[in-house]
Amino acid sequence: MPYDTILFDLDHTLYDSDESERRAYAHTTTRAGLADPDLHFPHYVSINREMWRSVERGELDPTEVRHRRFEAFNHHVGLDADPHAMADDFVWALGAHGELYPGAAQLLAACAARASLGLVTNGLSDVQRSRLSRLGIADYFDAIVISSEVGVTKPRPDIFAIAFEQLGHPAKDGAVMVGDSLTSDIAGGRNFGIDTCWYNPRGNRADTDVEPTHVVGRLDELLDLL
Repeated sequence: MPYDTILFDLDHTLYDSDESERRAYAHTTTRAGLADPDLHFPHYVSINREMWRSVERGELDPTEVRHRRFEAFNHHVGLDADPHAMADDFVWALGAHGELYPGAAQLLAACAARASLGLVTNGLSDVQRSRLSRLGIADYFDAIVISSEVGVTKPRPDIFAIAFEQLGHPAKDGAVMVGDSLTSDIAGGRNFGIDTCWYNPRGNRADTDVEPTHVVGRLDELLDLL
């Protein structure tokens, strides 16, 4: 069915968060004096992902992830460095590095010409706002909802209700949530009562019983949903 309201996730959906994270990690750990940062990158990734899963479960506030991931990382690798200073370096670098996926800007322009767009992201305000400004895509969105700014995270329906309020309360049956995470984006959209579209470029098998309304492997396939 056609949609006139499209909610997008940012990380791993429109934006290459993996590259941003790799470069931010290298910048931060080099400044902190870590020997052989590449060796320990998988440990950081594991710690960070588990903390964001805790955010999805409502066990941790997004703002706590900012420094606590480095507290845990430093303990794991035996690094004597200030986790708050590392958090500041990391947040700056996350905003300064990384690009949209190929075709993402063109997709947003095409969608914005046909529908109202919202951005709903679990993330830190200073990171996401910096990225949106640097990439020049903020104006495509009629609503921008960042979890650390509103105090609620996906997959809870409250964060979608905030986006819908900013969008002027559009009809739910004309809306779709687009994202890469089944447990965050797709579960959240379903919890709120709107259609969902799982962006799955790697063709991963679902590891949860959450079922999306649509599945696409390329961003340009989203235009067919309009």
